[in-house]
Amino acid sequence: MLHPKIRALTEKIRDKELRKKVVELLENPVFEVGGKAYSGLPLNIAPAGLSHHHCYPGGYIEHIISATNLALALCNSVEKVYHGKVNRDLIVAGMLLHDIFKPVTYTVNENGSYGTTGLADYMDHLSIIISELVRRSFPLELIHVVSAHHGEYGPIRPHTIEALICHLADLMDSRLNGEVLNAAAYLIRKAVGEELPGLTSKEAFEIIHSKAAEGWDGVAKTVEKIKKKRAARKT
Repeated sequence: MLHPKIRALTEKIRDKELRKKVVELLENPVFEVGGKAYSGLPLNIAPAGLSHHHCYPGGYIEHIISATNLALALCNSVEKVYHGKVNRDLIVAGMLLHDIFKPVTYTVNENGSYGTTGLADYMDHLSIIISELVRRSFPLELIHVVSAHHGEYGPIRPHTIEALICHLADLMDSRLNGEVLNAAAYLIRKAVGEELPGLTSKEAFEIIHSKAAEGWDGVAKTVEKIKKKRAARKT
């Protein structure tokens, strides 16, 4: 079952055939090669990164939703401020699919940390999604959007406005999340002299707000509150 917010985003794709193809891939993100099928972590609990951003359970869904929202906000600026034209179907489809095979390359270690699968030794998530989009006969324009979402660090730079928007939205959300996690981790170390493993975005924003509202004492109190919540969930 698709996450309700992901399902709602698919409804923004007006082209029915494209929407159907996107939903089919989202519902069954399996990659087959050499007679073996790779399915990876469930999307609802997978991270969207191993260390730099969204590196916690549920991070993948958060990233997709947030990055798509940012991409649509950029569409509004292009259309309403600059009077440009944007194919929003390509934008939404591109954002929904650009990281769909990251969970296939991730695994959970015995200590709860994340690692990479054997498949990741041979292919990265971008190579996998490009090959799968080609195999499933997705539009070439969408394949370009996805293949260019890493910008200058990917196999090809954005050559269309849709590809550029998706690249910038992905970059903005990844940077936003990563910076917030880093800032919260720093505040925790300064306030209580220790790490808080597995920090989520919700916890990180709570920590940062507590510093602004109540200073270092507020950070220490919030850390204790987070610890108690975590302990309660385990019991």
